[in-house]
Amino acid sequence: MSEEIIYRMALAGVDWQEMKTTLAADDFDNGRTPAQLEESFANSHTCVVAYAGERIIGTARVLSDGVCNAYIVDVWTLTAYRKRGIASRMMRLLLEGLPGQHVYLFTDDAAGFYATLGFEPQGTGMGTVVGQWLVNHP
Repeated sequence: MSEEIIYRMALAGVDWQEMKTTLAADDFDNGRTPAQLEESFANSHTCVVAYAGERIIGTARVLSDGVCNAYIVDVWTLTAYRKRGIASRMMRLLLEGLPGQHVYLFTDDAAGFYATLGFEPQGTGMGTVVGQWLVNHP
C-alpha cells in the first residue's frame, strides 16, 4: 500500500454510511448510526478523517471547552493501514489546536502508543451512561 494518505479536518463530503460500514467491518463499531456518527463529529471541537484515495482509513476527534480541558475520542486506523504513522499524524493535528489545555483520553490497549506522543497515566477514570446507550433524542 503506497498510496498517498490525505488528512481532512473539514467534514464536508464525508460519506457517513461508508464510515459506519468500514468501522463495523474493522471491529471498531460502537453502535452509532451514520446519522449519529455525523452528529458526533459535527459537535466536536476538531476532527480529522484520513483517506487513502477516497476510502476512509482513519478517524480522530477532540471534545474541548476551548480553554483548559479536552478529551480525545474515536482514534482509529483501519487495520490494514496500522503501523504507518497515520494515527500519530491525526493525533498531532488534533493536539496542535489545543494549546494550554489538559488533554485526556482513555485507552484499553494502546498506552504505549500514546506515551510516544507525551501522554502519561493519570488517576482512575470513571464513567456512566445516562439512560439508555445512544438514545438521546426523545
